[in-house]
Amino acid sequence: MEPTPSDREILAGLVERVTYQNADNGFCVIRVKARGHRDLVTLVGHAATISAGEWITATGDWVNDRTHGQQFKARFLKTSTPTSNEGIEKYLASGMIRGIGPVYAKKLLRAFGNRVFDVIEAEPDRLQEVDGIGPVRAGRITVAWAEQKVVREIMVFLHSHGVGTARAVRIYKTYGADAVQVMSENPYRLARDIRGIGFKTADAIAMKLGVDKTAMIRVRAGISYALTEAMDDGHCALPTNELVPLAEQLLEIPQDLIRTALNLELAEGTVIADQVGETDCIFLTSLYRAERAIAERLLTLAKGERPWASIDPDKAIPWIEQRINLTLAESQKAAVRLALASKVLLITGGPGVGKTTIVQAILRILSAKHVRLLLCAPTGRAAKRMNEATGLEAKTIHRLLEIDPAKGGFRRNNENPLDCDLLVIDETSMVDVLLMHALLKAVPDKAALLLIGDVDQLPSVGPGQVLVDTIASGAIPVVRLIEVFRQAAKSRIIVSAHRINEGGIPDLRKPDGDSDFYFVEADDPETAVQRIVELVRTRIPKRFGLNPVRDIQVLCPMNRGGVGARSLNVELQAALNPAGACKVERFGWTFSPGDKVMQIENDYDKEVYNGDIGYVKAVEPDDGELTATFDERLVTYGFGELDTLVPAYAATIHKSQGSEYPAVVIPVMTQHYTMLQRNLLYTGVTRGKKLVVLVGQKKAIAIAVRNVSGRRRWSKLAEWLQC
Repeated sequence: MEPTPSDREILAGLVERVTYQNADNGFCVIRVKARGHRDLVTLVGHAATISAGEWITATGDWVNDRTHGQQFKARFLKTSTPTSNEGIEKYLASGMIRGIGPVYAKKLLRAFGNRVFDVIEAEPDRLQEVDGIGPVRAGRITVAWAEQKVVREIMVFLHSHGVGTARAVRIYKTYGADAVQVMSENPYRLARDIRGIGFKTADAIAMKLGVDKTAMIRVRAGISYALTEAMDDGHCALPTNELVPLAEQLLEIPQDLIRTALNLELAEGTVIADQVGETDCIFLTSLYRAERAIAERLLTLAKGERPWASIDPDKAIPWIEQRINLTLAESQKAAVRLALASKVLLITGGPGVGKTTIVQAILRILSAKHVRLLLCAPTGRAAKRMNEATGLEAKTIHRLLEIDPAKGGFRRNNENPLDCDLLVIDETSMVDVLLMHALLKAVPDKAALLLIGDVDQLPSVGPGQVLVDTIASGAIPVVRLIEVFRQAAKSRIIVSAHRINEGGIPDLRKPDGDSDFYFVEADDPETAVQRIVELVRTRIPKRFGLNPVRDIQVLCPMNRGGVGARSLNVELQAALNPAGACKVERFGWTFSPGDKVMQIENDYDKEVYNGDIGYVKAVEPDDGELTATFDERLVTYGFGELDTLVPAYAATIHKSQGSEYPAVVIPVMTQHYTMLQRNLLYTGVTRGKKLVVLVGQKKAIAIAVRNVSGRRRWSKLAEWLQC
C-alpha cells in the first residue's frame, strides 16, 4: 500500500551536485549533504531549475534501486536560495547565474559574505568593488539574478499546481512578467506557445486551477492539439472520423462535446473542413492555405514565359559536352532539352544516375546566356555540397529568404521578391509545406524554377510531402532518372541503395578485398553497441585513414533504446572524447571541448539550424558560456541555452537528411521494428560517400526492405495541382 504523506520521511540538506537533469520533465538525480546523514545521499525526483549549493527540503521514501543502490525518492521537492557560505559558493560557482563561475564565486563571497544575494539585488553597483568585475559583467550578473528570481516565482506557482519543469525559463522568455497571469487566464496557451510544454502539461495545470474537464476552452485546445500531433507525424490534415475519436480518447469526454467544439473552431477559422479524395478531413488553417498557395504559385509560374530566349539544344549540348569533357547519355540529353524548354521542371533520381552532371550542364548553358541564377537547399550541408558540385554559390533556404529574427518570418516575400531568372532548389524531398510556401512567395513571376530531389528518400520532417505530391499530380514536367552509370556501378554503396529501393536485400556477404559497403553481424543489442564503438574508435580509422569524430557518423533508425542514438551517444562520447576537468553538465548531457554536437531547433539569432553539426571549442564556467564552431563560424551559448544542443556522435537517419558523410555506420536491429522501413534504410545508406557499414541482423534488414507501408500522409497538394 502506498504510504500516506504523514508516513513519508522528510529529508533536508545542501545540494552537493546535480548528476542528471531531464530538460523535458524536470526529472533529476542529485547528491545531497543531508542533515543526520554522514555520507552523501542520492535523491531522485522532479525540480524546476536546480543547482549545486541550493538548500532542498524533500518528502518521500527510501528505495533500494537494483542498479544504483539506496536512493531517496522524492514525491515533493522544494528548493530555496542557499544561506550558508558553503552553499552560496557552490550555487554561484555552478554557472546558474551567467557571468559568475568558480573564480568570481570565491571573490564575491570574500567581499560580501552571506549578504551577497542582497548586494546583487539591492546594491548592484557595489559588485564593481570586486576585482575583475566591471560595469558589463556587473550588469550581466544583475540581469541574470533578476531572471532567476522571476523564474523562481513562476516555478513556485507551477509547483503549487503540481508541475515541476525545467521549461520555466522558456515560459518567462515567452510571457515575461505576465507569465502567471497568462497561465491563470488560459493555461492551454502554454501548449500552443512554448516548445517542450505539451497539451498534457497545460491540461494538468488547468485541472489544478479548477478548469472543468468539459469546459469549451479545454475541448477546443484538445482539437488543435490532436491536429498538431498529426502535423508532427507529417500530416496536413486528419480524416474527421479519425480526429473525433482521437480527441475523445485524449480528452475523455463525450463525442457530442467534441463536435460542438469542432464547429466553434470551424466557425472561428482556426481549422478548415475539406476533402482529400473522397475522405472528409479537418486541416489546420495555416497548412491548408499553404498547400493551396503552393499549388497556385507553381501553376502560375509554369504558365509564364521563360526568362531566356529560345536555346537550340542541338547546339547547346555538344557545346557543354566539350566544356565538361563528358559525353552525355541519351537520358541526360533528354533532361537538358526539357530543362531548356521548361519554365518549371522537377528532376528526381537516386545516387549514381547523373543528377549532378545534368544540373551542372543546365546551369553552365544558362550562365553562358547571362541567365541570373540563385541556388538553395534546406540545410547548410546540402547547400555546401551544391556549391562544391556546381562551383556556384548556394545558400540555405532560410538564408536566401533573409530570416527576420526580431519579427519572425522572412524579409523576402511577394512584396520583396528574390532577384533571379532561375531558382534552383536541391534536396526538395526535405522541404515541408510551410517552408515551400515561404520560398515560392519570394520567387518573381518572370523567374523559372528547377526542383531537384530523390523522391524515394524519407519525406520532410515537417508536414506535407511536397516532392511526392508534385510528381504524383502530373501537373509539372518531371525527369525521372533511373540509369546507374558505369563508374557509379562500381560502388557497392550505390548498387546496394538501388537494390534496397527496388525491394531486394543487398549483398551482405564479406567482400573480396576492399569495398565501400560491409555488413557486421550482431545478434543482440550489447554486441551491436560493442561492435559499433570498436568500428568507430579503431577499425574504420585504422583501415580507411578516417578521423573517428569528424569523418564517421553513426546513424540510427530511432532515438530510443539500447542501440538508439541517445544511448550510443553516451557510449561513443566516453570512447572518443571523455570529459576532462573543463566541462559543463546540463539537461542530461555533458559537453567538453572537442565534442561533436548537433543543434536540434532553428535559432535565427545565432544562425544555426535544426540538424547543423558543430564542434565544441571551449567551455567557460566563469562566463557561463560554451562556444562551438559550425562550418568554421564561432557560435556562443549560455549554459541555460544548452537544451538546444545534443552530442552528435550518433544521430537519427531523419536528422541526417540532406547530409553526406565520408563514412556511416547504421545499426539495424529487430528492436527498431516500428521504424524499419525501406525509405529509412535507403536514406541512411545513401548518406555515406566512401563507406557504409550496417551492423545488426539480416532479419532486420529484410524487414526494412519489405516494409514500404510508410504511413500515408494526409495532404491535398496533389489535388490542388490538378485543379
